[in-house]
Amino acid sequence: MNPHFSSADGSAIVRDLVTVIVANREYLSEVDGAIGDGDHGINMAKGFAHCGRALEGRELSLAEALDELTLSLMEGIGGSMGPLYGSLFIGMANEVRGAGQIDAAAFARLLRGGLTSLQDITEAGVGDKCLMDTLIPAVVAFETAQASGASFQEALARMKSAASQGRDSTRDLVARIGRASRLGERSLGVLDAGAVSCCLILTRLADSIGPRL
Repeated sequence: MNPHFSSADGSAIVRDLVTVIVANREYLSEVDGAIGDGDHGINMAKGFAHCGRALEGRELSLAEALDELTLSLMEGIGGSMGPLYGSLFIGMANEVRGAGQIDAAAFARLLRGGLTSLQDITEAGVGDKCLMDTLIPAVVAFETAQASGASFQEALARMKSAASQGRDSTRDLVARIGRASRLGERSLGVLDAGAVSCCLILTRLADSIGPRL
């Protein structure tokens, strides 16, 4: 038996992502306020909540639901995060477009597709104190687990662990990109808001998919 989940659950899965970001609106802005302008949670919650409203009463495939999320973020978030997260989600959507069922191999392609799409618009990487510090290790952890024969559930668990470790690593980094980079050494000692929101998204994604396998 090859564990998988149905792409038809797309609306429900993306609604779970909406819920976790809206619930952490104040926390994300608090984190951002330490070295940024304090609006990361406000902007993210605005975009995700818009997507939640767009999904009401609609049962979409995962690709279609991710398309709606992309549109909401591109149109509803100011600054750099809209295009960054929009690129991530459209890259994910493109890898499962037309798929009926999504197994571990397909989910690995979804993750890599999102990362590759994001890398098309930014040169940021691990060590820059940004969402890539969460995303890249998480993607690699899932791919490595899946390729080594680990179960879908175990690969999701390793992805979550890597995402958390990546998020926490930003506390000891000096920002090299974005507005926070102007603070230099003063950006040390606090988490990066993008890394935190990325960890919330990947963790909730795993927790939403796991029970559906």
